[in-house]
Amino acid sequence: MNAIAPQVSSISALASVEELDRALRDASPAEVIAAAVKTVGREKLALVSSFGTESATLLKVMADVDPAIPVVFLDTGWLFEETLAYRDTLIAALGLKDVRSIKPAEETLSREDPDRDLWFSDPDACCRIRKVEPLARALQPFDAWLNGRKRFQGNARADIPVVEIDGARLKFNPFANVSREELEAIFVRAKLPRHPLAASGFLSVGCMPCTSRTAEGEDARAGRWRGRSKTECGIHTMKIS
Repeated sequence: MNAIAPQVSSISALASVEELDRALRDASPAEVIAAAVKTVGREKLALVSSFGTESATLLKVMADVDPAIPVVFLDTGWLFEETLAYRDTLIAALGLKDVRSIKPAEETLSREDPDRDLWFSDPDACCRIRKVEPLARALQPFDAWLNGRKRFQGNARADIPVVEIDGARLKFNPFANVSREELEAIFVRAKLPRHPLAASGFLSVGCMPCTSRTAEGEDARAGRWRGRSKTECGIHTMKIS
């Protein structure tokens, strides 16, 4: 079933990924997810979700294709209680069958963040030990993964392809082409529950210390790492081996 080898070690493999990206360039999110399943098989495919303010839309599309696709959720230890509750709400509402909550290694936290203040002194290091490294472990059994990035989010996301190589794996971006209006249409059509913090001005929700409300007219992600040049946690800018 592995139409494209997960270990990208040749120019021909790279060409195959580029061909797959071209073939799916105008595909719907559901078609992209179905193609991912066909390419590597359900047991080798994972969807990584933050269960944030927009996450319900991708999870809904995935559940319509196959609700048994494994979902990886990074429980960083700094999440809002509302996010943890929202995770449970969406699992029940969408009938998700395999959601795996992954936590940072306690040994790493004790060694590198014993006072739980690393988010302030070195947010990149905090994201590394609480997100990047746990995700790398969680993705070990998989040959490809799905995520919810969109081009309209800008910055490093403005030019993302639909299919790309991420270290040893394929990375599918089913929502690369969708607009904010299309996301809203999915919410309305499917009557999806909203993240509990969305109504109070949190348009993009991550960890508590590094998330703030978004003011009217600001970009949806303006409340993430406010006052810093940082715009990404690292899981989409560092190759996951």
